[in-house]
Order: sequence, then structure tokens, then C-alpha cells
Amino acid sequence: MTGTVITAARVLGQLRHDHRSVALILVVPCVLIGLLAWVYADTDSGLFDRIGPALLGVFPLVVMFVVTSVSTLRERRSGTLERLWTTPVTKGGFVAGYALAFGLMSVLQALIAVGFAVWVCGLDLEGPVWQLIIVAVLDAVLGTCLGLLASGFARTEFQAVQFMPAFILPQFLLCGLLVPRDAMPDVLHWISDVLPLSYAVDAMKTLATSTDSGSDVAKDCAILGGFIVLAVIGGAATLRRRTS
Repeated sequence: MTGTVITAARVLGQLRHDHRSVALILVVPCVLIGLLAWVYADTDSGLFDRIGPALLGVFPLVVMFVVTSVSTLRERRSGTLERLWTTPVTKGGFVAGYALAFGLMSVLQALIAVGFAVWVCGLDLEGPVWQLIIVAVLDAVLGTCLGLLASGFARTEFQAVQFMPAFILPQFLLCGLLVPRDAMPDVLHWISDVLPLSYAVDAMKTLATSTDSGSDVAKDCAILGGFIVLAVIGGAATLRRRTS
């Protein structure tokens, strides 16, 4: 627990001086949502309300994946991890600390992005806004944990970014955002059932269209939580001290 807190405090301290990363985490999702609302401004008035909630799950996941994977690679290449192993910080503590630090940033990101979408862009939900915030936070934390997992397989920061198509794009294509999952070929439907973004998009779609969303959203959130735990375990297992 001590190692987790130490790591989280160190990461938050670094982020405080890294204005570009903070802008990427907090500003970019709002810019993308605003651009999407602008694109659909002169079209069917309900189109943004149907697509916007799902993309509120996709954008934070992508942003947090990039920031976390690159930040972790930077730690490893600079030798920071090598020095950390001489302290009480363990692999699990390091990964959990990163997840905690970026999880706190995810809460702030979700509050800003959802608030911007609802009160600035006019996103209209059938379900409660607070549930939308919870799903957005889980998506961002999932992106963080997947970024930690991907960084274990990369040797350079550029390679970490290159892993995004492998980790994120298949989920984007099969999550039901472009084509309903029920309309996909059986094999693709089965694959989508084991991809975490599918459940994030399902939860967001439920919130966009149903006033009685509690049980369905809770189920999807529980599944997302399970994927987050698996990604943290995988990230700790694949974490190396340094990149050769």
C-alpha cells in the first residue's frame, strides 16, 4: 500500500509540471466532443444524442492509453524503475500507483468532458448524468490499465504509440458503435463479447436511450471493473525494470 501511494504521489507531482499531458487528458476529449457536436449541428437533431454518449467512452480510453503507455516507457528508459526496485515499491505497487494517479485524473477528465457535452454541447440523455460519469471514469481507468499492459511489450515510446491500433482499433470496430453487435457475423460477435470497450459502449447506449438503465449499466460496469483488474495484473506481470 505504501508503494502504491508513493508512486501515485510521484506521478501526480510529475503531471503537475507536464502541462502538455494535462491538456491532452483534460482538454482533448472536450475538443473532440465539441467537434462532433459541430459536425452534427445541421443534421438530424437526435444523432448527436445517440452517438455522443458512446464516444464519451471511447475518447477518454484512447487518450489515457496513449498518455500512460508513453509515460511508463519513459520511466523505464530513464532507469527510474531500476532505482525504484531498491525502495519498498514493488511491481504491483508501481502499477497500482499509476492506476490510482491516472484514475484520479480520470475522475476530473470525466467530470469536465461530461459537463461540457451536456451543458455546452446540449447532449440529451434519457438516463442519469451521474451514471454517465461513472462509465466515463471506468473507461478512462481501463485506458490507463491497457496502456500499462501495452508498455510491457514496447521498447520505445514510438512503439508504445504503435500498439494503439492493436489494442484499441479492433475494439473500436467491434464495440457496436459502427454496426450493432447483434448484426455482426457470429464469429465477430463472439470476439466482441470478450472486448472491454463493447461493454462500455453498451452502457453508454443504454444511458442514451433508456430511463430505467440502472441494472444494465451496473452489469456493464462490473464487467469493466473485471477487465481493469485483469489489465492491472497483466501490467504487473509484464513490467520490466528497464528497456534494453
